[in-house]
Amino acid sequence: MAPDCRAWLRAPGATAALVALGGAALALAFPRFDLHGLAWVALVPLLLSALALPPRQAFGVGWLGGTVFFLVLLHWLDHTFRLYSAIPWPVTWLPIAALAGYCGLYFGAVALGLGWLARRRGPSHALLAAAPLWIAGEWLRGWLMGGFPWGLIGYSQYSVLPVIQVAELAGVYGVSFVVVAVNAGMAGLLVLTRGRAAAGAAAAATLLAATLAFGWVRLGEPAGPPEVAVALVQPSIEQALKWDAAHEVETVATYLELTRRAARDRPGLIVWPETAAPTPLRRDPGLQRALGQISVESGAPILAGSIDVAAGPPLRYSNTAFLLSGPRIIGRYDKMHLVPFGEYVPLSSLIGFVRSWAEFIADLEPGSGPVVFPGPPAPFGVVICYEGIFPELVRAFVRGGARFMVNMTNDAWFGKTSGPLQHLAMYPLRAVEDRVAIARAANTGVSAFVAPSGRIVRVAPLFERGVLADRIALRTRTTLYTRLGDWWVWVCAAAAGALFVVALARPDRHAE
Repeated sequence: MAPDCRAWLRAPGATAALVALGGAALALAFPRFDLHGLAWVALVPLLLSALALPPRQAFGVGWLGGTVFFLVLLHWLDHTFRLYSAIPWPVTWLPIAALAGYCGLYFGAVALGLGWLARRRGPSHALLAAAPLWIAGEWLRGWLMGGFPWGLIGYSQYSVLPVIQVAELAGVYGVSFVVVAVNAGMAGLLVLTRGRAAAGAAAAATLLAATLAFGWVRLGEPAGPPEVAVALVQPSIEQALKWDAAHEVETVATYLELTRRAARDRPGLIVWPETAAPTPLRRDPGLQRALGQISVESGAPILAGSIDVAAGPPLRYSNTAFLLSGPRIIGRYDKMHLVPFGEYVPLSSLIGFVRSWAEFIADLEPGSGPVVFPGPPAPFGVVICYEGIFPELVRAFVRGGARFMVNMTNDAWFGKTSGPLQHLAMYPLRAVEDRVAIARAANTGVSAFVAPSGRIVRVAPLFERGVLADRIALRTRTTLYTRLGDWWVWVCAAAAGALFVVALARPDRHAE
């Protein structure tokens, strides 16, 4: 590393400011700003600081950068806490800061590991480990304690279609790998000797070129013909009115009017959003009859989201998707992956009291496993809200025979913030990973159709009431990701582990 560069990076204030700026810039690569190009350079300050600082300081600076990233990315949670919790503002920022601080630990851990490697084997060895170590950290964050894989770097490229096609091979983690590798190559240009810097930059450029070439080839292939007509109902009912008994009649009338409108074109399937029914559907024979009549008249099955109540004592509640064909419920799927502090409270025996803090905290029972509805109109799977951000869960439905996927969600909790847009941005990656079309019905938006290429074909904007209809292709291809899942994560973990073993067994005496 150039001495003047190292001296400047060792200045604590300057380093911390630069890494924090990089964290904020990285957040701007995601919706609503969508400055995708920033993701390719935003990690450079963090990588440089990890090479220049002692490992403990590198951890602290990396943690700061990660915390700033998540504070900016998740700022929309303040809307939810202010409107739907008993926590007064500005104390609403404390749980957001706690979540950001926890997620930032993974950035700090990567910086710590790179700092240790730089001192044992030199900066080139550390930069070689940057991408695989980052991927291992992203996967761990998406798995540990139920997982929170929000803000994976690969999602920043959701609309850059040539880049994300590689997800059919290695999932969203493959896209993240390419982005981080380019950051590492750019950092190498600033700190390595000329020969090693050129080699690192060439390797990163080759990886990026290969990714783009693969993407352009895939995008140039003819798309499958649209085979199934699907209609999505977006009622745009504000969360404050959704469960209000005084608005129950109006809410049901809105849904039935939109459903009749959707049925006019006789689609193969009509989809309601998550927990759409204002009463438990199985306990509301009047609503069942009304839906059954529409289904009979149009010939279209209806997929309706509802809270379900199982007999007790105690009564047990689940977040359920019911498939109705004519007057009968012919299938159901109960949400498996519940939202922590939204649909259940972790360690509830110790901290169950937090349920009284916010009206969005429920106590639901998880489903027992994935359910692929045999149709009509064709075999399909359903992921409810938060479930769609877990690649392996969508993959389970596809491996079970789903020819297309439905996502039903209720993002009304987040208002007109960037939260619903960030949520939508994950589904292009889900589509590419398994080459499966996705129909997404959201209460207040953003409802959308996503093609197997990852292209967002049609959208219904936030808080716009209406019906969104389209014809979608059925899945015909089994991708490498569908077959092997997160194999690339394990390759990255093994590569990072091998680099640590080498550094431990054979330190470079000339490394600083």
